[in-house]
Amino acid sequence: MARVTLQTIADKVGVSRMTVSNAFSKPDQLSAELRRTILAAAEEVGYVGPDPSARALARGTTGAVGVLLTDSVGSAFSDPIAAGFFGSVAEELAPTGLALSLLPSSSGETIPARDIPMDGALVYACAADTTAIDWLVRRRLPLVFVDQPPVPGSASVLLDDRVGSRAAAKHVLDLGHRSIALLAFADGRRGVVADPADAGTGYVSRERVMGWLDVLAVDGVRITAVDLPVNSEQEAYAAARLVLDAPEHPTAVLCFSDVIAWGVLHAAQDLGLQVPDDVSVVGFDDSALAGRVRPALTTVRQDLAAKGRAAALALTTAIERARTGSLAEPEHIVVPTELVVRESTGPAPDRSALRP
Repeated sequence: MARVTLQTIADKVGVSRMTVSNAFSKPDQLSAELRRTILAAAEEVGYVGPDPSARALARGTTGAVGVLLTDSVGSAFSDPIAAGFFGSVAEELAPTGLALSLLPSSSGETIPARDIPMDGALVYACAADTTAIDWLVRRRLPLVFVDQPPVPGSASVLLDDRVGSRAAAKHVLDLGHRSIALLAFADGRRGVVADPADAGTGYVSRERVMGWLDVLAVDGVRITAVDLPVNSEQEAYAAARLVLDAPEHPTAVLCFSDVIAWGVLHAAQDLGLQVPDDVSVVGFDDSALAGRVRPALTTVRQDLAAKGRAAALALTTAIERARTGSLAEPEHIVVPTELVVRESTGPAPDRSALRP
């Protein structure tokens, strides 16, 4: 069977090879009727279009961008916040024609950050010493760091975590709570932390802890901080049982995420505590879960759509600046947060009314 090429289509339609090429790569250069004729002829002879590798080589662009993940691709999609962010990025990039490649940070014989062709990448909540980041930097790709400090010369999109956690802490203080537990995400670490200022690991968790302490570090407030090795309902349940199963238990719990707050709600229920009458609970993220649980969760809202749009725009801008050799300073965008008060918080209980 003879090989079908652009010239095959050109001969069939009676136009130049370049005109056929434009029908696939520069449709605005042709009339709609001529393009339909060319594409119909291509379909008739079984031609699917120019080879993507050859087209990328000719253009000097791959047509794809990467998203570097801390964990596996599967675990990223089990996290509703990460999944929502990726969906927003993908939707914003769709009109540009750029494809999105998810890059696990783990390494084997194949190292995605080193081996996958891409025009730039988003680095999403990865540890600064992740080897994959080093590969992306060494490739001199345009990078945007999301939910972590950027490396010099790269753009960043950060959530205003510290302001959001300050608002959560002020909310429970204003309700009269003076015995407060902090449940922080600390990758691989578990248990009560001697000094609350040491709770949490990673940029996002540390920002949230410091925001809480900015407000709570005042006379008369007793703080119990607990590290959770995984951002999961199961780990949160165990931690909540640890701090709530005591006569003088905290009357408010500030949580790293809505998922963790969910675990606290379950633990309180199993211990016979009423939320918010006996203990108030505050989450972070305002995920879909926050409105479904009962009582509905007071939480700190992050606008995932806005964060995704900002990240996609920062990345396409960085790629364009790299293409043109622009010396403009990289963008650093801060996405605001907002406290959303629902039913899981209320006035501090009268200690004399608590169970012995």
